[in-house]
Amino acid sequence: MESQNRLPRPLQPLKRPINYVSRALIAASYPLRGIWYFLRHPVYYPLFLGRLLPLSIMSFLVYAILFTFAFLPQYAFLALFHGWGAWINAVVLVLGEGLVIIQGLFEGFFVDECRVDVFDATLLDKGLDGLVAPHRLLFPDAPSSVKKLGKPTSAAVYQPWSLVQIVELVLCLPLNLIPYVGTPAFIIITGARLGTFAHYRWFDLRGLTKKERKREVRSRRWEYTWFGTVAMLLELVPVLSLFFLLTSTTGAALWTAKLELQAGAPPVPAAPAAPEAPVLGEAQEHDPDEPPPPYVDNPV
Repeated sequence: MESQNRLPRPLQPLKRPINYVSRALIAASYPLRGIWYFLRHPVYYPLFLGRLLPLSIMSFLVYAILFTFAFLPQYAFLALFHGWGAWINAVVLVLGEGLVIIQGLFEGFFVDECRVDVFDATLLDKGLDGLVAPHRLLFPDAPSSVKKLGKPTSAAVYQPWSLVQIVELVLCLPLNLIPYVGTPAFIIITGARLGTFAHYRWFDLRGLTKKERKREVRSRRWEYTWFGTVAMLLELVPVLSLFFLLTSTTGAALWTAKLELQAGAPPVPAAPAAPEAPVLGEAQEHDPDEPPPPYVDNPV
């Protein structure tokens, strides 16, 4: 912002466009930053291997079936109108169909808890224990942020399963039939909807009401559009789409940490969890000297 205020006088009319472009690029970079951050932190790998690897294999089967039986007929139809560019639209159309199936079958029911863990662990890495602590048990002596995570003490949802979102995705699929502009429009429109959920978990940790959440989303709708557009592109990658769900979640948490610090909220260490020890001791299947896994399915 400060650099924009120091623009030379002839460039002052460009201040507003430059501001919009800068905000879009920064927001769009966070899903990519999430990939780099996730890969550099092997402690997160068990979260992927324990749950999402089997689902990735299932998604591979979904895409294999679609490309075997649905790609060529759709490509042949689109070639009548799109010419040489038909294969791009056909590929995105099939990927979108696969995404609808995967979201409907897997994401809302099997992946969300894992995304909550990744989001919260990233906040712990950034020193925001005080933001997470009121909503789940934490183990400050654990060797890593993932091992610090105990069971949530309140409802823990990263992105609510939305039938409306899936219906919108289905209704937007025909945009790929429009030459040249249809596929970019499909990605941006569906990405804009996806981006509005990027900070749902953050709003939940802050205890915002539904009205307050809507106000927060409106204040950053431009940024959420471009964050969601890049995240949507990554979700369209066959097989790796579920992996990119986690890395985009990491990117959303990194963005959250930046916004928290910009708002003047310094990292606050969580209070010692000693009073919770008697409650945790009831879980007899775990060594009382070791923190239990965050969920019963033991993703770590």
